[in-house]
Amino acid sequence: MDGIKNRRGGWMGLALSAAIGAAGVTMLASGDAHASKANDTLNIAWEREQPTLDYYFQNSREGIIINRHVWDCLLWLDPASGEFKGLLAKSYKVVDDKTFEFEIREGVKFHDGTTLTVDDVVGTIAFLTKEGTGILQNQPVAWIDRAEATGPNTVRIYAKDTTPLALLYLSADIPIYPMAYYNKVGAEGMGVKPIGTGPYKVTTVEPGKRIVFEKNADYFKDSPKGQPKIGKIVQRTIPDVNTQIVELASGNLDWIFKVPADQAEKLETLPNLVVKPASTMRIGYMTFDAAGRSGENPFQKLEVRQAVAHAIDRPAIADNIVRGGSTVVHSACYPEQFGCTQDVTKYDYDPKKAKELLAKAGYPDGFKTEIYAYRDRNFLEPIIGYLSAIGIKTDLRFGKYAATRDAIRSSKVPFAFMTWGSGSVPDVDAITAVFFGGGPDDTSMDAEVQKWLAEGAGTMDSAVRKAAYAKALGKIADQAYWVPLFTYPTNYAMTKDLNWTPTADEIPRFFTASWQ
Repeated sequence: MDGIKNRRGGWMGLALSAAIGAAGVTMLASGDAHASKANDTLNIAWEREQPTLDYYFQNSREGIIINRHVWDCLLWLDPASGEFKGLLAKSYKVVDDKTFEFEIREGVKFHDGTTLTVDDVVGTIAFLTKEGTGILQNQPVAWIDRAEATGPNTVRIYAKDTTPLALLYLSADIPIYPMAYYNKVGAEGMGVKPIGTGPYKVTTVEPGKRIVFEKNADYFKDSPKGQPKIGKIVQRTIPDVNTQIVELASGNLDWIFKVPADQAEKLETLPNLVVKPASTMRIGYMTFDAAGRSGENPFQKLEVRQAVAHAIDRPAIADNIVRGGSTVVHSACYPEQFGCTQDVTKYDYDPKKAKELLAKAGYPDGFKTEIYAYRDRNFLEPIIGYLSAIGIKTDLRFGKYAATRDAIRSSKVPFAFMTWGSGSVPDVDAITAVFFGGGPDDTSMDAEVQKWLAEGAGTMDSAVRKAAYAKALGKIADQAYWVPLFTYPTNYAMTKDLNWTPTADEIPRFFTASWQ
């Protein structure tokens, strides 16, 4: 695939060069354009307006970020050590595979000054498990049967069935609400004036424009999150990434993320900015209708799927198109997730072998197929080119994510380029089981793989889980049910005054940030 290593920039990059250049001149002329450090105010931006700040009634990345700062969960998963620690719970124990007990900390205050009690914990769980609430955060709570107070400061949560991800959900996706306040104002009130126990409290909400967070001076001292150091965070909603970049370059912003690779390279040249590329849990992959759900198709044949795997030069795409530290993936999971092994069959770039496999499958001259996708045409274009080089001609059906997903679930798609971020859950149950566990997204319907995944999901024993998942991932690779492609990095750009480190889950924790 000649020329792939020279793909850079484009019209957007040229347009931004002038804007960033002008911003750079302004900065150099005026010295340090970022006054945020002096004002102890971190100015950040993201693209999407939040329809509500009530965590349970949204499903966006930005909502997850807000959740981590405004509220606390019972547990905390240390992103550095991977260890569960008590957060609103002073301690916890796994009584059995379906029972979890928590000792609630005493003296923790909500932002309105009221004290956290076991009633808030039990009440939050009762609300989440009630029929007809309309919450959008369903998966993280669907496993819960009920909660009950077992003492003045102790709570037990009971699962409907063994749920290996229970502690993960309790550490990230089930923030505890002040139930007296919530019962009074409801989701609408919490959506515009959220109250939590977290390290930052919301003081201003201008829908579609900005949210102001101020340091919680009363945040409990022994929180494993640590104490917030920056006094104020001002979040602005700026839908256009080019505008974000110019605002950052001119000193009106201190932090942005999801910066395109070409623009990140230009921002690196400015003296007062730092660009930090970081791996994320999102991976790209090719998926096939190996089960023939869409009707008879070439991808039901193993040799055809293997041919596709050998046809694509994944390192070239990762290094020269995706960039930002993107790495090749060999398994149907993100390498750092629990249970994910890369010790599986690997398919090197070998177009000659790919053509031989197609001939063996009965397609010496190749064939034509529809290919579905919903994002990243610039990543997809070289993939289509590689496929064309071995004789597979594609008719691209490009649409929105929901429509593409629904087409796959409705058995209309023979072949697709998709991505998955696992909801930032560091466990293979959040990806491999979704696409190979027999559910609506399973396009291979391999009973043996489904059995192994069920074994892994049916116990809290980590050794048993790892062994079961290794078998499943091994067969998925052997049968080339997927062609895992590469990891998606995120480029963060920020003022050099900011001391902040990204994590693979794409959740910026500004309560760990400080000024240099």
